[in-house]
Amino acid sequence: MTIFTTLRAAGGIMRAQHLIDAGWSRHTLDAHRAAGRLVRPQRGWLALPDADRQLVYAAQHGVLLSCMSLISRLGLWVPDRVTRPHVAARTPNSRVRGGNHVCHWAVPVVWREPHRLIDRVENALVLAAGCLPAEGALAVWESALRTETVTRAGLERLPLRERERELLAACSIFSDSGLESYVRRRLTALRLRVVAQAWLYGHRVDFLIEGWLVLQIDGGHHVGPQRTADNRIDAVLAVNGFVTIRVGSWQVEHDWPEVQRLIMVALSQGRPRVAGGGRP
Repeated sequence: MTIFTTLRAAGGIMRAQHLIDAGWSRHTLDAHRAAGRLVRPQRGWLALPDADRQLVYAAQHGVLLSCMSLISRLGLWVPDRVTRPHVAARTPNSRVRGGNHVCHWAVPVVWREPHRLIDRVENALVLAAGCLPAEGALAVWESALRTETVTRAGLERLPLRERERELLAACSIFSDSGLESYVRRRLTALRLRVVAQAWLYGHRVDFLIEGWLVLQIDGGHHVGPQRTADNRIDAVLAVNGFVTIRVGSWQVEHDWPEVQRLIMVALSQGRPRVAGGGRP
């Protein structure tokens, strides 16, 4: 393995001492720097010219990538695009260089190794719980559980505060997306009986409310053959006494009061009667 493949495997940046410990001499490192094949973004660090910019930023500022930057990097649900780096100080007493970032200073729930540039996901989730509104934090945590990035049992064993334990207790693995996490929380707040990802007549529906009202959240892929399948499901449910309300993701994000109004009006009208309706 060459020094370049070693660096590439680490995101393009490593502590110089770690490279020396791996067998490369200071003379070799200095020669690569002189030739422009390596750069020194910060004292004690060496990087490839095209190293991961987020990792280089972390090394330059003496921090770890964490909170929403790490959550986004892992491909988990994020409520909004991350426009500034979210980083964490190594300890509450660490020195952090100034920059255009959001810095968190909390004590980590999972210990951090010296010189690590990427935080542990458990620490990032805890920081996100305090950085985001309640429903955004719920969606992020459910995304991490749903993708098995973390486990409920593993989180329960960490020294979480009461707020994080309440958030974990509220998490469900049955929300299929961050938006569905929002909706489940909002419906539960209305004190409605809600089943997420319920099965009716061989089909899965997003939410079954009060045993007969179906709420479906449609994304951009609900067109063409998918729309035809949706119509077929709606028809089967209708002839068996279920009412379906379909809304788009934009309505959930930007027009929830109207969606909530439709749900409450439908519930007030009551379940349609269907003579001889079958059982789901």
